[in-house]
Amino acid sequence: MLESNIKAVNKDVKVLLKDSQALFVAAAALSGEKAEEARTRAMQMLDAALVKAREVQSSAVVKGNELATSTDNYVKENPWCAIATAAGVGLLLGMVVRKR
Repeated sequence: MLESNIKAVNKDVKVLLKDSQALFVAAAALSGEKAEEARTRAMQMLDAALVKAREVQSSAVVKGNELATSTDNYVKENPWCAIATAAGVGLLLGMVVRKR
């Protein structure tokens, strides 16, 4: 779910940046009140992109902390299972590296 949210926000940010670039290019050709209006709209778009990026970052931090907490709790409740899992992963990685 988090990954799909990140992809959606990345897509939105890319669209906002492209629109902002187009507005800045158009504003360079304009003068006076229309140019100021175009620059204002472009700045609003960039601010919206920054807000979305911050939201995704804070969401990722929260999810990461939740994952770390749940992993920590699992390891504390099932230490032997965690040790066996780590040993199994280490064995598989060792076999993969050895074949290369």
